[in-house]
Amino acid sequence: MTTRIEIYDVTLRDGAQGPGVKFSAEDQIRVVQELDALGVDFIEGGQPASNPKAADLFRRAKDHSSRAKMAAFGSTRHPKSTPEEDANLKALLMAETDIVTIFAKSSPLHAKEILGVSLDENLQIIEDSVQFLREQGRRVFFDAEHFFDGFHSDEEYALSALERAHGAGAEVLILCDTNGGRLPWEVGKATQRVRERLAGAKIGIHTHNDSGCGAANTLAAVREGAVHIQGTINGYGERTGNANLCTIIPNLQLKMGYHVVPEEQLARLTPMSHLVAELANMAPRDADPFVGRDAFTHKGGMHADAVKKVKHSYEHVDPVLVGNTTHVSVSEMAGRSSLLAKAREFHIELKRDTPETRRILERIKDLENEGYEFEGADASLELLMRKAIGRYRTFFLHRGFRVSVEQPDAEGRHTLSEATLKLELPNGLLMHTVSEGDGPVDALNNALRKALDATYPELSEIHLEDYKVRIIDGRAGTRAKTRVLIESGDAAASWSTVGVSENIISASYWALVDSIEYKLLQSRGHDE
Repeated sequence: MTTRIEIYDVTLRDGAQGPGVKFSAEDQIRVVQELDALGVDFIEGGQPASNPKAADLFRRAKDHSSRAKMAAFGSTRHPKSTPEEDANLKALLMAETDIVTIFAKSSPLHAKEILGVSLDENLQIIEDSVQFLREQGRRVFFDAEHFFDGFHSDEEYALSALERAHGAGAEVLILCDTNGGRLPWEVGKATQRVRERLAGAKIGIHTHNDSGCGAANTLAAVREGAVHIQGTINGYGERTGNANLCTIIPNLQLKMGYHVVPEEQLARLTPMSHLVAELANMAPRDADPFVGRDAFTHKGGMHADAVKKVKHSYEHVDPVLVGNTTHVSVSEMAGRSSLLAKAREFHIELKRDTPETRRILERIKDLENEGYEFEGADASLELLMRKAIGRYRTFFLHRGFRVSVEQPDAEGRHTLSEATLKLELPNGLLMHTVSEGDGPVDALNNALRKALDATYPELSEIHLEDYKVRIIDGRAGTRAKTRVLIESGDAAASWSTVGVSENIISASYWALVDSIEYKLLQSRGHDE
């Protein structure tokens, strides 16, 4: 039978400690729902003793998780307290979760120098805390903090900490690489030793990514018998992050043959990864394995041509299995095969050696020499292709704009931006609009909407998702060209456009124009 690996997600506790990661109370519930739909087994909601928001989450999560079980997290009893009187253990019980995960020192250094207790007293604290929670009817998972560092310095003591927890009734013994500094062969050796010493105990693994080995260390532990995996979505976490479940889950299931989640639910992985990034107020990492936008992107012409013939020639798994897709990136080095494959993504049929194809390639090369990049701006690339082959519908013509910025107060705390814009509609009507905004780009966007909304009401559905600015050649100083990448979206999709100019306002304007034109092409058709 295929071995079952259980997933214990710590995104809402460890992940929330990552730099820049922020979850509101509503975001937390949404994450719980998404993790439940993916098929994880356990969701750690945080420390109820130190975080009122975590205590509230446990109450609300009962109505939003149908499969995954919530777990409360906290420490063993305080050295100067009995289990019955310990505030932390009381808070864990008040969370009313079936599962309680407690952490304790398994390293002599941390027991003596950090906690300030003798080695024997530390073992007694572990035993007392686990036993008390078990007597209260809780399932107890035991996080052996700094286990691998402790094992390296004093193998016998680290194993003794596990034995005391197991003997007191801990259901799972989680080996923690808390500093994230161990390497896969070290993790594998220690896990094997635990399995030999505590035969029959369920072993878990919790790694951090400080050495870049978080996922590899997790897989190494699984090879030696760990069946309980802890990690976070997108690898969020303190310092360099935790082990990334979006990498670990597909590797376990697709590469190593373990059963982790149902196949149809594995296909939710990519959209869930991007949604959690959005909820965390973090940009998705395009280069992330399996779920990144570029994980199955092919730039070289030979690669793109080969993938078209045999998918696995340059793809290690079928991207559909993890909810991702094959992309072809077009640039001056990509060649005709990449261009033809990209055109097919846009439902445009190009022939290999035609004037249109040559014209598009030359136009791409010319624009890239000016500083354009189309690898992250598919909408602008599609517009370029359609204009080149005549499959393009003109919705408005640009007749000029002017932007002014005023600073009315001497301290510079407030600025006023105003944009004047002229557009010509297909019926010949000249639209001359003036709008204010929080900044010059916002003022231009408002002027564009004001000029076009009456004719094209669907533009009200567009919202700005991201705005990125890149100085192309910093050595030119203030005369350097600027590349602006704008990501826009509506209820159905997202798309990216690019603009380049020595003037950041002009670059932004042309990226905004492409965004609007792309939306209109999708809603009203490509041809006149």
